[in-house]
Amino acid sequence: MIKRVVSPALFPPPAYSHASVVEAGTRLAFLAGAVPLDADGKIVGEGDPAAQAEQVIRNLREQLAAVGSGLEHVVSTDVYVVSSEPSVLSAVWEVVEASGLSAGPHSSTLLGVACLGYTGQLVEITATAVVPETGR
Repeated sequence: MIKRVVSPALFPPPAYSHASVVEAGTRLAFLAGAVPLDADGKIVGEGDPAAQAEQVIRNLREQLAAVGSGLEHVVSTDVYVVSSEPSVLSAVWEVVEASGLSAGPHSSTLLGVACLGYTGQLVEITATAVVPETGR
């Protein structure tokens, strides 16, 4: 059971919650950062943060499916974007919202960073998700 909490004493967040509470006894999956690589290990959407975000979401879906979960069970994410421009971060966040990932809404942090692990990589998302008892 996931309870998403928006504190009435804080400014209402856009499309995410301040906290997610998971009842004891629930299985959790802590996912490594989803990156914009295709099945052959090549960067998808070189130079295009939004295109990379779409690939990252596709890869995140695969990671979740491998553990019997899905985007709807994500309780927390960290979204890393190689940029110091708010407009670039916003463009990536629009992809996140369109994916349904923020439909929970889940708790999330959106960060602009100097670089990520792969040459040409502009986006990465780490996630924590509930793994339902019966799988997806």
